[in-house]
Amino acid sequence: MSDAYVIEVANETAGIVVRQENEKTYRFHASLPRYYPLDGKLFSAPRDAERAAIAQFGSRFKQKARAA
Repeated sequence: MSDAYVIEVANETAGIVVRQENEKTYRFHASLPRYYPLDGKLFSAPRDAERAAIAQFGSRFKQKARAA
């Protein structure tokens, strides 16, 4: 049996994290292009994946601001 959690950032689904049976880490599966850099990464807890997704969401806005 696996454990799965939805990761949401700013009212959008960033992806899900899934822990397979006998694993201690959670693998991130991105649902939107802005979160693709996190796709496949391993996290020790769903909260860690959520923090990374929040950071990824914010980094997109910082990059746009620098380009302007």
